[in-house]
Amino acid sequence: MKKLILISFCLILFQAGRAIPFHRGVNLTGWFQADNARKIQFRKFGKKDFTDIKKLGCDVVRLPVNLHGMTSGSPDYTLDPLFVSMLDSAVSWAEELKLYLIIDNHSFDPAVNTSPDVVQILTKVWPQLAQHYEPRSNYIIYEVLNEPHGISNQLWGSIQQQTINSIRSKDTRHTIIVGPSGYNSYNDLAQMPVYSDANLIYTFHFYDPFLFTHQGATWVSPSMEPLAGVPFPYDLASMPACPPSLLGTWIESSLHNYSADGTVGKVKSLIDIAVLFKNTRHVDVFCGEFGVYIPNSDTADRANWYAIVREYLEEKDIPWTTWDYKGGFGLFKKGSDELFESDLNVPLLTALNFTVPEQHPYVLHPDTVGFRIYDDYVAQGINEASYTSSTLDYYSTLLPNNDNFCLYWTGGPQYSAIVLDFVPDKDLSRLVSSGYALDMIVRGNGSGMKMDIRFIDTKTNDPNDHPWRRRITLSDAMPGWDKRWHHLHVPLKDFAEHGSWDNNTWYEPEGKFDWSAIDRFEIVAEYGSFDNKEVWFDNVIITNQDTATVLQPGPIGIKEPVANDDHPSLAPRPNPMNVSTTISFNLQESGPVRLSVYTAMGIRVIDLVDGFFAKGAHTAAWDGRDDHGNMLPDGIYICRLTCNKKMEYCKLIRAGR
Repeated sequence: MKKLILISFCLILFQAGRAIPFHRGVNLTGWFQADNARKIQFRKFGKKDFTDIKKLGCDVVRLPVNLHGMTSGSPDYTLDPLFVSMLDSAVSWAEELKLYLIIDNHSFDPAVNTSPDVVQILTKVWPQLAQHYEPRSNYIIYEVLNEPHGISNQLWGSIQQQTINSIRSKDTRHTIIVGPSGYNSYNDLAQMPVYSDANLIYTFHFYDPFLFTHQGATWVSPSMEPLAGVPFPYDLASMPACPPSLLGTWIESSLHNYSADGTVGKVKSLIDIAVLFKNTRHVDVFCGEFGVYIPNSDTADRANWYAIVREYLEEKDIPWTTWDYKGGFGLFKKGSDELFESDLNVPLLTALNFTVPEQHPYVLHPDTVGFRIYDDYVAQGINEASYTSSTLDYYSTLLPNNDNFCLYWTGGPQYSAIVLDFVPDKDLSRLVSSGYALDMIVRGNGSGMKMDIRFIDTKTNDPNDHPWRRRITLSDAMPGWDKRWHHLHVPLKDFAEHGSWDNNTWYEPEGKFDWSAIDRFEIVAEYGSFDNKEVWFDNVIITNQDTATVLQPGPIGIKEPVANDDHPSLAPRPNPMNVSTTISFNLQESGPVRLSVYTAMGIRVIDLVDGFFAKGAHTAAWDGRDDHGNMLPDGIYICRLTCNKKMEYCKLIRAGR
């Protein structure tokens, strides 16, 4: 018994000696929280955003991920390779910038209780991720599950222990963040078990007084959308009346109690609950979320609350990540385009003691060069805002004309649309006058299909102004739906005015379309439902070069050409491979060559060759790793050779390691 007590005491001392290696940061929301990997808008954020966050003085990014949705589902919950490849990029950016990255398993619905069956998912998903990232740097941190709720702390504590064990079966090195039930409430910290793992950080979230931080929130019950103007700290003269729709609810009661709950002293006393847990358990504690919803809160009061909470957390040596970077609780001005150089909320950044970068008023200048709208991914600076109940996939691997993916759409009901919103708006006036065009590769498989491709300008404050349209129409005549790729190059000046639909009213064209203020680009089922017809798009760009080439001339519905192992121009030896294989290829002519390896799902994992080669025989070796040096699992891979836009394929079988 004395020996067990001594061991426990030593574990506590060891834990207490650890120091959380990061101090302050942000939650990077609205990115990997998509329903599944194919709905992630990958270029919504990029390395520049990580760099900007670092410039603020942050040393950590908490990345919420709908991890359970990024899998094949029951029973195996195999991680989607597309998701892993995207997450790898975020991991690499963080490591390069020396930012800690918390992979936060944000698989939760605030309105649905955490099921005890979640253990079946957690203990399958986390070992896969842990095995994948075990070789990576210590900048990577795992967070088991965001805000479990509606489940007892005793049961959740057991589930969390099983998850820790499953992670440690693959990765004994990386830090794990654990939290209590009750939405990671500070009130539930003390109910957590005493975990023996010494490499843990304990987390809680802080949103008190809730009446102030969530006024205007629609996702709580009842909706707090009508509640506005609640001050912080409490001020009798500034208190709003209870909205009629909220009379008789807990919100009315909270308004009555706000004189006690809405004080600085009360805020600190609640944080002290987490401080007591930290000091009693001798463990590291981290505040993973805190913030105030923007729409209905006073700007000055909001900044004041952040300053008080941030200062007290730091006084008590508790690192933090604010919720969130961009979004409803974010660091940018209300209603802005959230541009780092122009729209940061300076008083809020000051309250958080962030480094405040110099701000410059944004001026919309005419574009002077072309730009990409879609090429494997929706381009950065464009928000995906489609309205359709049909299947829309930006990552189709069905014979894309270029690179890895093409855009696929089917079943669109009439008036549904692919919507790509330019943020900020675009001034295309100079490109129009300079002869620029919309250039794309398009393919369809059903006669009679008809759709509009259009640009829509901005709606100003002028009551006589409307969001005017210019369009072209795709049909059997152009490009023709013969299941083959077609190249379209349409000068912007050839787009025809089409009028406007505004406030449920149709307005005929008035010659008022404004190329200098373009809000969005749309592909619309204007003329009727697509039903079971399908359409694909690839390399959608604005350019003055009419040089795009159809690289995949065959019709859809055929299998990707995969040669036998004894193909005279492309041959791996050995195949199946064990440790490595050597791929021989014979070029019929000199030219630019790319030799790449893809998964069976069409995800590129590595370029083995990328350069100019002379005519004749050559070889390249592959050791079964991706371009990050990670060993890939056994399975079937495709090797693709491209030379002077001609392609050949062969199958690689990795087995028997």
